[in-house]
Amino acid sequence: MEVKTSLLDNMIGVGDMVLLEPLSEDSFLDNLRKRFDHNEIYTYIGSVVISMNPYRSLPIYTPDKVEEYRNRNFYELSPHIYALADEAYRSLRDQDKDQCILITGESGAGKTEASKLVMSYVAAVCGKGQEVNKVKEQLLQSNPVLEGESKTLHPNSGGKYMDIEFDFKGDPLGGVISNYLLEKSRVVKQPRGERNFHIFYQLLSGASDDTLKQLKLDRDFSKYNYLSLDSAVVNGLDDAANFRTVRNAMQIVGFMEDEVQSVLELVAAVLKLGNIEFKPESRCNGTDESRIKDKNGEEMCELLGIEQSVLERAFSYRTVEAKMEKVSTTLNVSQAYYARDALAKNLYSRLFTWLVSRINESIKVTKTRHKVMGVLDIYGFEIFEDNSFEQFIINYCNEKLQQIFIELTLREEQEEYVREGIEWTNIEYFNNAIICDLIENNQNGILAMLDEECLRPGTVTDETFLDKLNTICAEHQHFESRLSKNSKFLTDHSLPHNCFRIQHYAGKVLYRVEGFVDKNNDLLYRDLSQAMYKANHSLIKQLFPEGNPAKVNLKRPLTAGSQFKTSVGTLMKNLQTKNPNYIRCIKPNDKKASHIFTDSLVRHQVRYLGLMENVRVRRAGYAFRQAYEPCLERYKMLCKKTWPHWRGPAREGVEVLMADLQVPAEEFSYGRSKIFIRNPRTLFFLEERRRQCLQDLATLIQKIYRGWKCRSQFLLLKQSQIVVAAWYRRFAQQKKYQNIKSATTVVQSYTRGWQVRREYRKFFRANAGKKIYDFTIQRIMQKYFLGLKTTLPSMSPIDKNWPARPYRFLDGVHTELRRIFHLWRCKKYRGQFTEERKAVYEEKLEASEIFKDKKALYPSSVSQPFKGDYLEISKNPKYQKLNSAVDEKVLLADVVNKINRANGKGTARIFLLTKKSVVLADQKTGQVKASVPLPDVASVSVSTQSDGFFALKLKEGSASAVKGDFLLSSEHLIEIITKLHRIGVTAADREQLNIDISDEFLVQFKQDKVCVKFIQGGPKNGSGVSCKRKNNRLLEVSVPTTA
Repeated sequence: MEVKTSLLDNMIGVGDMVLLEPLSEDSFLDNLRKRFDHNEIYTYIGSVVISMNPYRSLPIYTPDKVEEYRNRNFYELSPHIYALADEAYRSLRDQDKDQCILITGESGAGKTEASKLVMSYVAAVCGKGQEVNKVKEQLLQSNPVLEGESKTLHPNSGGKYMDIEFDFKGDPLGGVISNYLLEKSRVVKQPRGERNFHIFYQLLSGASDDTLKQLKLDRDFSKYNYLSLDSAVVNGLDDAANFRTVRNAMQIVGFMEDEVQSVLELVAAVLKLGNIEFKPESRCNGTDESRIKDKNGEEMCELLGIEQSVLERAFSYRTVEAKMEKVSTTLNVSQAYYARDALAKNLYSRLFTWLVSRINESIKVTKTRHKVMGVLDIYGFEIFEDNSFEQFIINYCNEKLQQIFIELTLREEQEEYVREGIEWTNIEYFNNAIICDLIENNQNGILAMLDEECLRPGTVTDETFLDKLNTICAEHQHFESRLSKNSKFLTDHSLPHNCFRIQHYAGKVLYRVEGFVDKNNDLLYRDLSQAMYKANHSLIKQLFPEGNPAKVNLKRPLTAGSQFKTSVGTLMKNLQTKNPNYIRCIKPNDKKASHIFTDSLVRHQVRYLGLMENVRVRRAGYAFRQAYEPCLERYKMLCKKTWPHWRGPAREGVEVLMADLQVPAEEFSYGRSKIFIRNPRTLFFLEERRRQCLQDLATLIQKIYRGWKCRSQFLLLKQSQIVVAAWYRRFAQQKKYQNIKSATTVVQSYTRGWQVRREYRKFFRANAGKKIYDFTIQRIMQKYFLGLKTTLPSMSPIDKNWPARPYRFLDGVHTELRRIFHLWRCKKYRGQFTEERKAVYEEKLEASEIFKDKKALYPSSVSQPFKGDYLEISKNPKYQKLNSAVDEKVLLADVVNKINRANGKGTARIFLLTKKSVVLADQKTGQVKASVPLPDVASVSVSTQSDGFFALKLKEGSASAVKGDFLLSSEHLIEIITKLHRIGVTAADREQLNIDISDEFLVQFKQDKVCVKFIQGGPKNGSGVSCKRKNNRLLEVSVPTTA
């Protein structure tokens, strides 16, 4: 049989570094360069994927490529990130193993893009359906939202870990996102050549003019102190398009429009905060006090709904609380600027944390969790000219990731071989646990000493922290400082006095100690937190819960280093519970240009990523290992002796299987509990044989199934034929019997009739009893009806009296007669109505249908007749001019109050209603103020309470709608609305008037919409209904509570 060779052998260079000959660092780099020059950016080291950033788009991520790698063996096709994603997804779906994809590498190596590719591949190959597609779209669109808030030109401004949860079918249910170390110091200050977070530039470039006006912003970047102008405009980066992408992604993830607006308001507030400047103001005690000297503070207060005096005091004073004591001190100008920047950093950082939490709410799993795939996209190792606290904890995280890589690959590999009794060449590797201990040790680690220094009373500076490090870490082999006790660094001029150096696994990094203490404290004055909590903003209170004066917490918050150390510890525990899959990202050059391969840079990354050690482990050992039981279960169909069931131990079954397949002995080894396969081609050979065998088995199963199905169908048809025949024979015999029976019955009936007639003559008096009975019943009925005639009740429809029945057998007749009499009585009563009175009752009936059980005012209107013309407009000479101005008959004339939007007070107006229009006129002069054709009235809004307010809402675009809707108040509201509604019902050329009964509705006043809200409880003075303006968008009507 011809064995299909692996496609890894028929490609540019070597696709799997395990097969590289000869193996050296130079040959390793040459192979990477050769493949990179031919656009082969992916290379394997066993199951580890090396990804070179091409810094350009390649046509290798199309839907056809997704289908090409779907459900294929890992080594069957050329190296690709899709192969690793498919292997992880199938292991999760088919073998119920939780997976984790660790994407590591330097800044700019393409880690974020790799995580997107993994998620997009999983989304493409998993199940389809409306709900599944919605979950997939939300998971994918969570990236643009967070990238807009966390990304800069410098890629490592934040890290992200996402757990994607799947059901038993492998369909995504949702996920959970964790964020690590947003570099919030970048909000207030950026390194040279860098710019602030993208969202600031996207907002100013992509938002509409109206949006910017609402946010009180200008498109000019130079007007904002927090925005660096060095890289404000970047080639190839369309901020306006990216802003639209972020807005669309927020909508898909599930953000409401008011939430999006709140987020934009806070982003704008950060920009405004950076423009606040302070001036000193001398006090009587000789000290200087800071004061805000520009209007940006006022605009920021308007955005956040904070009183300006509250914010100014928070920037001028600092209150320190200790137990029962409270001390307030003034802030000078420099302290005020520090407080401003601290507030900006905290505001932006907390907003980003809220965004992550809000996205988690949208994509969280509501069902029971089944399977999890974690995707880790986190900052890479950083070595800059000026390294500070952020680079220190970033590199600490990378040390921990390198440690878990060592534990889960190199060390686990060696320990497993020793445990299984497999011979191999032991490989020495560097264990970076000593570096992790230098940083995170709870007693004398750098983070512990930094926390201790921050909490120590007395004068604490960065220099005292460095002195402490020099004292405790001087003898550590990976710590270097010019001022330490170690004399060999005293003359090292590459090591400044205010710095210390750590020998990381990736190389030596020099850290400038300036700012370590302040950044670790991450201190925000309590006065600012309390000022933010007082904001009248839907989101700001959630971001500053510690500002609640009712919940003052005097406990010092955790330092930034402690929080990050805890987060990293949680991440490491999470990763250790999952099956790891590694993508090692490498950037080929520092220029972020395509087709450039810098040997020295790539060599440095290959060394600190430990790729050579990984290759040596793979070459010295075996590419694949599996326990005997699952191995036998998977491949037992390849051997007749093991198929379908092996009755002995699993190891013996595997030995029989491998012997029958004639696999060379050097290609595998037997461990104590597993079989180890050396070459991927051997594994692929087994998979290919299994695939062919499964096809044969599937054909056999199909053949047997089709035979069974045809035979079952035949037997069913045969049985059906027997049943049909039996039923037909039964039917024929029954029909024959019925014919005979019918004939017999006819004969019998004639015979019996003749006999009865003959006997009747003898017993003709036998019918006398029945005749007497019929006569008696007839007499009783006659007496009943004559008695009913004299005892009928009155003709009033509300009279419920009715004579009692004399006999029980007359129950049905008695009840029916009572019903008929009542209907006849009601008809007679209605016949007495005049047309005018009938119309009044119809209006009352219609009012009941509209308002009964819907408005509290209705019951009091039932007893009041509808007069219509309360002003007697045709008779009163005062209104002669107004009467002549109205051409048609006036159906209703009354005095109403027109509510003024500015102050909520009413102005008396004459309200006239005809069949074609509504007219409002001045009460004193009778001059027509407004005439609205009834077709222009779209709807009427009233409250459910006992007030007389109603809003005439006009159709948009109509000539009458230019000045907006009318908000009126009348004592005859029920009658007015009823007549309006009746006119709409009777008019054939108009739509029926829509009546909205609600305690909160919108009224269009010219260009603005104002919410009219009705509340219970009387006003402060008096007991009537009052209307007050709360703000530009709200009128509040207070209605007295009815007993």
